[in-house]
Amino acid sequence: MKNLLDHISNPEDLRKLNRTQLPQLAKELRDFIIDIVSTKEGHLGASLGIVELTIALHYLFDTPNDLLVWDVGHQAYGHKILTGRKETFHTNRQFGGIAGFPTRKESNFDAFGVGHSSTSISAALGMAIASNLKGETKKQHIAVIGDASIASGMAFEALNHAGVSNANLLIILNDNAIGIDPSVGALKEYLTKVKTDRKLAAQNNIIKALNFDYSGPIDGHNLPKILSELERLKSVKGPKFLHIITTKGKGLQQAEEDQVTYHAPGKFDKISGERIKKEASLYTKYQDVFGKTLVELAEKNDKIVGITPAMLTGSSLKFMLEKFPERTFDVGIAEQHAVTLAAGMVTQGLIPFCNIYSTFLQRAYDQVIHDVALQNLPVIFCLDRAGLVGEDGATHHGVFDLAYLRCIPNLIIFAPRNEIELRNILFTAQKGLKNPIAIRYPRGTGKLLEWQKSFEDIEIGTGTCLTKGSNVAILTIGTIAENVINALELISETNIFSHYDMRFVKPLDKNLLEEIFANHTFIITVEDGVLKGGFGSSILEFAAENNYPHQIKTLGIPDIFIEHGTVSQLQHIIGLDPKSLSNLLNSYV
Repeated sequence: MKNLLDHISNPEDLRKLNRTQLPQLAKELRDFIIDIVSTKEGHLGASLGIVELTIALHYLFDTPNDLLVWDVGHQAYGHKILTGRKETFHTNRQFGGIAGFPTRKESNFDAFGVGHSSTSISAALGMAIASNLKGETKKQHIAVIGDASIASGMAFEALNHAGVSNANLLIILNDNAIGIDPSVGALKEYLTKVKTDRKLAAQNNIIKALNFDYSGPIDGHNLPKILSELERLKSVKGPKFLHIITTKGKGLQQAEEDQVTYHAPGKFDKISGERIKKEASLYTKYQDVFGKTLVELAEKNDKIVGITPAMLTGSSLKFMLEKFPERTFDVGIAEQHAVTLAAGMVTQGLIPFCNIYSTFLQRAYDQVIHDVALQNLPVIFCLDRAGLVGEDGATHHGVFDLAYLRCIPNLIIFAPRNEIELRNILFTAQKGLKNPIAIRYPRGTGKLLEWQKSFEDIEIGTGTCLTKGSNVAILTIGTIAENVINALELISETNIFSHYDMRFVKPLDKNLLEEIFANHTFIITVEDGVLKGGFGSSILEFAAENNYPHQIKTLGIPDIFIEHGTVSQLQHIIGLDPKSLSNLLNSYV
């Protein structure tokens, strides 16, 4: 039997196949994804679960003229392979290769860039309204929303609008009951009931109540059924909603049985599915330092609660859930709600640790300002995945947090240099602060073997001197200090360099800064956040306000979106790796 996928470079090739050949293609597409991801790593389960739908959509619709939006983007591996990127798919998420998510600049088949979740319905509705205004009433607009994204507030807002529009919009819910962790909430409970109770689907249907033509739920792995239903829906006017049931990780037994791990499993054996164990690190992930320390604190402080928007495993709040399930809240993909929920808890005397990835807190910026900072409620924000995160690329780098938080009154901003500093700021914060605080720390492991030491208070707004020199002061914030330490080891004359860990971006340690400016000629700031408005900008402002004439050089993320690659590769291209830093420092010798 010939390999069908070998002869498919784009959807036009796909449409030449007989429908009876499509199940074979589905198997080949799954095998192709498994083969590549097993060695190159990446997201796995979501794309395996949606293979049949991906084939059906490109088979029946005139993509890219018909517009197809994916939500979330890690469902779209099959889509990429069928739309001209099969030969380059092995470069997925690698430096210089194709992106791990759909992106408009990569292909005209990627109608909308999707790295975060719950944006597809709004985007596709906007496209459909535009088509109506242009008289293109035959054009189809499809939003495929899955991995628990439907529970987000933004998705509800878009459904509310779409239901009263006359847009030619098809929303397909890929219902697999799991995001990264299992889905939560009343909507998830409703969808579970709909799967087993057809009367509920027919009579008391939430989607129908919003004026959608609802169909389903149907088996998302039954290609003939999907094809016939999509064909029918093509001719239905107005907003339509197709509910399909899929299995995340379909086609690989281990991925079906352990859907959390196989969301992004790392390298694995493509035949057995067994994960290939990496050499165990001697060091601890920052997320685990947070998770384990929080449990330790919660054992002695019953006012502590943990909140996460669908990232129990990724944030390591799973430890808190295991020990204190009644004090741990996974609110689903709902960052805005998470922030204001925490604010409400504070008003009643609780101490909420609101753990949100740095890149996702951007989605709740209004709530941080109005519901927390304006009311000066001491929510403790723990911003995981700060700085450059690597292969997930521009949509996931946590590089904007220092800049977008620094301008907010009442907010304390702290970045630990190492695991002990993270542990101690968590301890300090839960003892009671007068202001909200944002604590940002990176993805990956620290560098200390023994970090579970006795707790010590950290005085708010104080920095520390790591190395004392005579002429050049290097000011760092957070774990990027390690790169500076390594850079100084590459230089022969280090006695002219002082190195200060400022720790707090806000409030700045002004007493220490006055000492630094009084005793040094040159100032260099180093951060793993954006230069525009970030930590370096705060030092420039301080110098201007106090009329210091010093030469100040700021190093950090330039004013561009940084693409995907390993953290070390990305640091090298922007000059933040130890070797590049040492070359710069040598120019001061």
